[in-house]
Amino acid sequence: MEFGIFHEFLSGGEASQAQSFADSFAQIVAAEEWGLDIVWLAEIHMNPTRALVTAPLTLLSAIAAKTHRIKIGTAVQILPLGHPLRLAEETATIDHISNGRLVFGIGRSAFPRAYDAYGISYKESPAMFSEGLDIVKSVWTQPTVSHKGHYWQFENFTLVPRPLQQPHPPIRIAASQPDTYAAIGTQGYPLFTAMRASAMEDLPMHIAAYRAAWRAAGHPGRGEAYLQVPIYVAPTVEQAEAEAKDGLMRFATYRADLLRGPPTWETVRAQKGIVGTPDTVSAKIAELRDAAGLDGISAEINIGSLLTHTQVMNSLRLYCQEVMPRFR
Repeated sequence: MEFGIFHEFLSGGEASQAQSFADSFAQIVAAEEWGLDIVWLAEIHMNPTRALVTAPLTLLSAIAAKTHRIKIGTAVQILPLGHPLRLAEETATIDHISNGRLVFGIGRSAFPRAYDAYGISYKESPAMFSEGLDIVKSVWTQPTVSHKGHYWQFENFTLVPRPLQQPHPPIRIAASQPDTYAAIGTQGYPLFTAMRASAMEDLPMHIAAYRAAWRAAGHPGRGEAYLQVPIYVAPTVEQAEAEAKDGLMRFATYRADLLRGPPTWETVRAQKGIVGTPDTVSAKIAELRDAAGLDGISAEINIGSLLTHTQVMNSLRLYCQEVMPRFR
């Protein structure tokens, strides 16, 4: 089972932006030292009280230079917001800088905020996503490509450099709406989903729909499914809940419309995160793995952007050193 972390280069709390960058890099370097498999970066725009990671590909280059083994991924690169040729060039370059550690996670985002700012139609984002992905894969894998589409047109484009991983870096697609799970299964891509997009109890149903569509389309295997979820680990349940409560309650407000029932601590704790000791966190991860057939999990390590650097590091160490080894 793959274990990772999801990072937003968080801007909450009292730290300056410079200190937030330094703390975030320190957390990622420690995660590699403690044996974690992968780090995922968000792409979040115009949310200054939450995240600094507006340019994930730039940050991935820096992470690639500071690490040696850990895989690096986007979760997600918002595909319609960038020119697909530029994205193909930058991701192929990062694949070389990282010595073939890039995982290209892509999606459309469930929020139109950045689309509005960039003057891009959110309504047209599904079609732009499809055309953009076709372009990126084509130029990654073919010597010369010409394209005459609805959104982009070009003649005789040759990608430089070629990706190091052949035929191209792994692709995963994020599902944020109920109807997207089956669509991703039909297309034959690995899936990742997040607790911000649904209630925890719905996860087995959504992944079952993804795999049913995968089988119906005739793809080999069963389709890989990965979960992104807030996780906080402490020596006692009482400490874990006391330290994570405010952040998890704030996290629940990102999509409060998806909560089932009033936004009480009991409701949020049951539906939106995994908080507890190494024993209780491991048990919950195992329960989710068995119920939904998960292939991996990534922890949102600073829930709601409200934890201190010290708290994040303590939880991350327990996650890597006491939870992850139980699944090896």
